[in-house]
Amino acid sequence: MPPSGDWHAMPDELQLALAREAMRRAAETLAEHAELLALEMEEGTLLDRGGPDALRLFAAVVRATNEDAMGPVGRA
Repeated sequence: MPPSGDWHAMPDELQLALAREAMRRAAETLAEHAELLALEMEEGTLLDRGGPDALRLFAAVVRATNEDAMGPVGRA
């Protein structure tokens, strides 16, 4: 395996797998934050302007889009 900082020396398949995993993790982080914000609004910690349902919808869309577009790692 090439040195950890040498992205361009990695095989294309490995670059693709790593990029997909990074995108999957980023999408999951966004979805988790949306869920957390929805809970905070429901508990009254944050001002609710109709956001919890919209945030949950956003989280579901992020997760569904991520699953459809990226596929699981290892199938690059």
